[in-house]
Amino acid sequence: MAGRGCAARVAARVGQGARTAGKGRPLGSEAVLGLLEASVVHREGALLALSKPTDLPVLGHPGELSLAALLPALRRRLGLPAELHVVKAPARECSGLVLLSSCRRATEQLQHSFTTTRRRGQFPATYSAVTVGVPAEAEGEIRVGLCQQQIGDTAAVVAVPSPGRRSVARGEVKNTLTRYRLLGTAGGCALLQLQPRTSFPRQLQVHLTLLLCPVLGDHQHASRVGTVLGEPFLLPPQETPTPRTQVLSAELMSQLQLSPHRHLPLHLHLQQLVLPHTVLCAPPPPHFLHTLRLLGLPPPPLPPH
Repeated sequence: MAGRGCAARVAARVGQGARTAGKGRPLGSEAVLGLLEASVVHREGALLALSKPTDLPVLGHPGELSLAALLPALRRRLGLPAELHVVKAPARECSGLVLLSSCRRATEQLQHSFTTTRRRGQFPATYSAVTVGVPAEAEGEIRVGLCQQQIGDTAAVVAVPSPGRRSVARGEVKNTLTRYRLLGTAGGCALLQLQPRTSFPRQLQVHLTLLLCPVLGDHQHASRVGTVLGEPFLLPPQETPTPRTQVLSAELMSQLQLSPHRHLPLHLHLQQLVLPHTVLCAPPPPHFLHTLRLLGLPPPPLPPH
């Protein structure tokens, strides 16, 4: 079993993501398998945990490279006797902990445990994020209804500040909650610790956009934050229906040593999962740590549990 002391070694082995570093070219299946094999942080009984690179979907489209499609080959590489199932994993654009199980019963028990823990008001998952902008408060909670809405040709997640009981009961809107804490600031950016109590597609990205602090590398929602005389303000989703490359200031581009055509991955990382009998952790990937070094910020600490 890999513990906290292995963090630096795992971070050194895991690659930039499911794309060639800085060039936006997809990696092949063998290269991604190598990343996944090198990023195992926990192996005990029926459970296996690893750190997923960015831009790797859990369930991809037909013919697309995905974590699910790679699981049989990963099982053979690791010499595991039984089929692997995904218990919990971050979204395609995020990096971080993926919890796998070779036992259906264990998978169901763990998924039930995550649901029960959230209903009790606890926070089993902890993310780290680098944002463009700094929250007005050093810590707090974001509570808002979210729904999926078709805006033009784009399926968007939009906020519903005061959802009606009927829309919530019908499942049209979900009340969501994220707890955040400021860990450091530099160059107009912030390092945040995020603990979602609910689960909704792109919940963290939308919540941070509502704080006027979009995640660095969030090319889908960052355009919802505009500026007038240097002051940020929120634009309605209907005015920014088409995702576009996140616009950064010339000063920040220079500080982060970014070229205009370089692919900037999302800086949102699932760092810790609290299980009934253990705590899993995974260090941020190299692109995340590199950004922190350029900003002069330390790596995010592991939260207490």
